[in-house]
Amino acid sequence: MVKEITVKSILNKHRKRDSWFLDDYSVNPYERCAFNCIYCYIRGSKYGENMQKTLSVKINACQLLEKELQRRARKAEHGFIIFSSSTEAWQPIDEKYKLTRRLLQIVKHYKFPVHALTKSKLILRDLDVLKEIDETAILPSDLKTKLNHKVIITFSLSTLDEKTSKIFEPNAPTPKERLETMQKCLEEGFFSGIAYIPLLPYISDLDEQVEEMIKTAKEYGAKYVFVGALTLSGIGKALYYNTLRRHFPNLIPKYNELFKNSVPSQTYQNTLERKAAELCKKYRVRYKIISLRQ
Repeated sequence: MVKEITVKSILNKHRKRDSWFLDDYSVNPYERCAFNCIYCYIRGSKYGENMQKTLSVKINACQLLEKELQRRARKAEHGFIIFSSSTEAWQPIDEKYKLTRRLLQIVKHYKFPVHALTKSKLILRDLDVLKEIDETAILPSDLKTKLNHKVIITFSLSTLDEKTSKIFEPNAPTPKERLETMQKCLEEGFFSGIAYIPLLPYISDLDEQVEEMIKTAKEYGAKYVFVGALTLSGIGKALYYNTLRRHFPNLIPKYNELFKNSVPSQTYQNTLERKAAELCKKYRVRYKIISLRQ
């Protein structure tokens, strides 16, 4: 059952721009998510055990965003707004509410650039609005020499294996469906790529698997690729471990060693990134959207 709620704010201003996703702001039209991914980092917060059963729609989001963007635009504080930083903006309920589309239309009016992070095929419905944003939005001045795009569309995957995906992303589109949706975005001229985040330790992060992921990204035309490690905390860690016990019980000791904290060691993370960057160079795919050190 979907609950309709009112909120006090919809536009979250970040302290500093994210170096991977380039977002200065975030907008999440919904609370919780019908895709119900087992590994979602949000599970470690107040959202609880089943995000599908407690799905909420922020019915006053449009009124709030209008006021907030009007104020920011007046001060020329244009920056990338990421959609789906903590919950899928194009999840199935948006077919009914069309809230994400209405929010995008407001964003278009005030000329803010957008980073759409998604697993959903529903984003294809909104390519017309996103195209207008891509044509008219105002980039932050410090990005104008580094990026020629005002809309970025990133598809999130944790694995290419459909059986593994069904275990950890039970209600999300299949990996192939996501890749095909990205391909359609590329055909429409969008700057689109893949975030293999999170890679699942000992399940989808082996050398040959990461190479296949980068190779597949190239085959589907991805403009960029980046990878990230799994985060486990709170209820989310318990749920993930329950899933391991059912499907990968032999991995429990390895996870106990790897997850002494909520994230794997810095050595693990650095190795993962280095491996992905080297493979991107091999297959001639850009690693990360841009380098802020350029």
